[in-house]
Amino acid sequence: MTAINDVTTLEIDGEIAVVTLNSPPVNALSAPVREGITNGVKAAIDNDAVKAIVLICEGKTFIAGADITEFGKAPKGPSLFDALQMIEFGTKPVVAAIHGTALGGGLEVALTCHYRVAVPSAKCGLPEVKLGLLPCAGGTQRLPRLIGAEAAIAAIVSGNPIMAPQAQKLGIIDRVAEGDIVDAGIKYAEEIIAAGSKTRKIRELEDVIAKDRGNAEVFAKARAQLSKTNRNQFAPEQIVKCVEAAVNSATFDEGMDAERRLFAECMQDPQREAVI
Repeated sequence: MTAINDVTTLEIDGEIAVVTLNSPPVNALSAPVREGITNGVKAAIDNDAVKAIVLICEGKTFIAGADITEFGKAPKGPSLFDALQMIEFGTKPVVAAIHGTALGGGLEVALTCHYRVAVPSAKCGLPEVKLGLLPCAGGTQRLPRLIGAEAAIAAIVSGNPIMAPQAQKLGIIDRVAEGDIVDAGIKYAEEIIAAGSKTRKIRELEDVIAKDRGNAEVFAKARAQLSKTNRNQFAPEQIVKCVEAAVNSATFDEGMDAERRLFAECMQDPQREAVI
């Protein structure tokens, strides 16, 4: 076992690398955690013996979101974008092995991994709307590619956690496994290696959102619902716009540009401070 930094270890088990985060109490996406993901995954990719990577967390939960102690401070170390780039564009498949909760940026990390396995008691979700915000690390762009625009809007606007079995039915989680999550992650990685060690980027998936493309009724229906349940709330409408961008933009990166712009508008809106 190799220490990547104070909160991250890398263990090589045959053809599988296990990157483990251990930053109590909830493995929030602090600078050391982002550094651990970036450098741990890179070290595994650079190891010629490794054919697949498992990303896992110690303690009671997977990554439970951003590190709120960093809010308003100058950024340090690799950004979350840097960490996600290392995972998504790496040459070896990465499996997110989820227990506890994968919330906010934690779910966005899992969605950037190529595969996802979770224990039945795990929960995932994008709760940023409860702070007057929206996901800003690709959540509004990747989730519709898995579950469609209507379901993605409902999930992100509610901000409520989704239990792993339901997440699997929707298509967010690939597999729900009983027992030890480390063993489940390694077993899944072994199967991926046996199948050819292929990566699978959500950003490249088009089949699901193609069904929504040009379908204005999906978004009209969503806005009609917002007028009843989220009347005069700023962030929910911005979320709908983000999902529209996911569906109708020419490229994934164009959709990401829209997400960043609309997130910035939420940050500047007085409702955000009032909600917080």
